[in-house]
Amino acid sequence: MNVAILGGTGPQGRGLALRFARAGIPVVIGSRDGARAQGVADELNAQLDNAATISGEALRDAVTAVDEMVILAVPYSAHDATLESIRDLLPGKILIDIVVPLADGDPKKVDMPAAGSATEAAQALLGDEVPVVGALHNVSATTLNHLDQPINCDVLVCGNDLAAKEKVIELVRHLDVEAYNAGPAVNARCIEAITPILIRLNISKKVPFTHAGIRICPPGS
Repeated sequence: MNVAILGGTGPQGRGLALRFARAGIPVVIGSRDGARAQGVADELNAQLDNAATISGEALRDAVTAVDEMVILAVPYSAHDATLESIRDLLPGKILIDIVVPLADGDPKKVDMPAAGSATEAAQALLGDEVPVVGALHNVSATTLNHLDQPINCDVLVCGNDLAAKEKVIELVRHLDVEAYNAGPAVNARCIEAITPILIRLNISKKVPFTHAGIRICPPGS
């Protein structure tokens, strides 16, 4: 198993690359600038001892370099354009959309697209032949990049293709977190909207912590 992370030079992409590589999963960082992607990969590899290698490629080369799993981690402003640039390469792969459509200039608010969510927008753009799975929307980039700390949340996974969701859940569990099937792609509207709430809480002076996540807690816990 290997994974491409498009937008892997950003904070969340870097953190995921480190976490997956440390778990033994080879990672290919994809960026519009392949040289920049390789430079970031070199920086990240320097933080790891004997983990899987992280490499860097231009966007299209990163997609073709992996067997199945492609994570989209770009800012929402680049969401549709990035998908348009690689859509012909995605049949036979699973697109894992972790993008949250935050309001321009105010990350404490969500600004959902006409499709209802970023996950649904990706599915509409790519068509039914490419399964889109929404996941990892609510994980703090800061937490991901602090490898000495465990990830302090569960992951909600949604999409219209059950087999694809099950594969993504298996992948996410390599990060030592629990992942749950949260239903069809339409439920991404709720899941993506949690992120600006967490951001608001995490920057509030009245809340005595930062970088909080969410957990699904059983009774009595």
